[in-house]
Amino acid sequence: MTTAPTKTRRSSASLIEAEAPVLAHNYHPLPVVISRAEGVWVEDVEGRRYLDMLAGYSALNFGHRHPALIEAAHRQLDALTLTSRAFHHDRLGQFAGALAELTGLDMVLPMNTGAEAVESGIKLARKWAYEVKGVPADQATIVVAGGNFHGRTTTIISFSDDDEARANFGPYTPGFRTVPYNDLAALEAAIDDTTAAVLIEPIQGEAGVIIPDDGYLAGVRAATSRANCLFIADEIQSGLGRTGTTLAVEHEQVVPDVILLGKALGGGIVPVSAVVARREVMSVLGPGQHGSTFGGNPLAAAVGTAVVDLLTTGEFQSHAADLGKVLHSGLTDLLGKGVTAFRARGLWAGVDIDPALGTGRTISERLMSEGVLVKDTHGSTIRLAPPLTITEHELTTAIAALGRVLA
Repeated sequence: MTTAPTKTRRSSASLIEAEAPVLAHNYHPLPVVISRAEGVWVEDVEGRRYLDMLAGYSALNFGHRHPALIEAAHRQLDALTLTSRAFHHDRLGQFAGALAELTGLDMVLPMNTGAEAVESGIKLARKWAYEVKGVPADQATIVVAGGNFHGRTTTIISFSDDDEARANFGPYTPGFRTVPYNDLAALEAAIDDTTAAVLIEPIQGEAGVIIPDDGYLAGVRAATSRANCLFIADEIQSGLGRTGTTLAVEHEQVVPDVILLGKALGGGIVPVSAVVARREVMSVLGPGQHGSTFGGNPLAAAVGTAVVDLLTTGEFQSHAADLGKVLHSGLTDLLGKGVTAFRARGLWAGVDIDPALGTGRTISERLMSEGVLVKDTHGSTIRLAPPLTITEHELTTAIAALGRVLA
């Protein structure tokens, strides 16, 4: 990290205290105030450095301030940042074409946040069901999985089984059927003539990096094809290199009808998300039927194109796959030494800590004191999702820190 100009800095404690009266308390962050970052390292206002093992829940797959992404953003800031979709601009077609090619699908609907992509996917599936499949008006259903996390809008929490996200936000949006994750028989039983789509995460992130059995995703693809309904894969956290492949569905050579992307698509610079779909599906949308003022804006398109360019070489996917073996090996060594179980694919792991040693929050705070930033999810589970630019030495440093904390 380059040296910043000397300036008077307030302490982390004073900045956190200043937030409390004026900032909505909808998050419970670790007590660290980050002021600078580069690559896999962040620095707090007191100048302490930390290894970032969360990467913005995969929004920072390419690390903080990746030079190619920063250059693309700077170049676009000097030219054009927003037109709205009332006009064409010179970056959108390039972005859409590159993303469609990367995913192997045909058409792109650009949005801003992951939740917007999910909402858009739901609307798209319902419209397709009515106009192509022939489902009677207002009867379309979507099959989802228990333990899911797709966002926090009103419609999305309507099919969440997380009480924290759902309680006291009703009335809830109808039209969803929940089945257990990784249960093909239950999924097939829930599909009927009204089913517009099956919406699942190929790997459930918020639930603790839950990886389905081999054959599950292929089974979902087969079941939806037989029933003439759509397979929508939410790859907002799992996609764009995280698991050692461009998309997590590639581990089973599966091609969904619709793929939802976000987080890493904005390179940690701007919010960028997208719905990518087969032409037959996306073509049901016409002018005025869906949109976003900022969706696909020139700055977002420039950064998104640069992200796709980084992924086209396969370098990040290979690096994640190779270091994923190091991560798996390091966590295996910790089994029975404070780690009761873990699930890992590529540079992504959910680690279950012996509850006798503390909650996931407690372990995260202890790791922070060791100079490593992670975040807990449910109970005594922590997630590890470092930037895909991490080195083997940095990764083993983080694993060693976890070992010390557990010891």
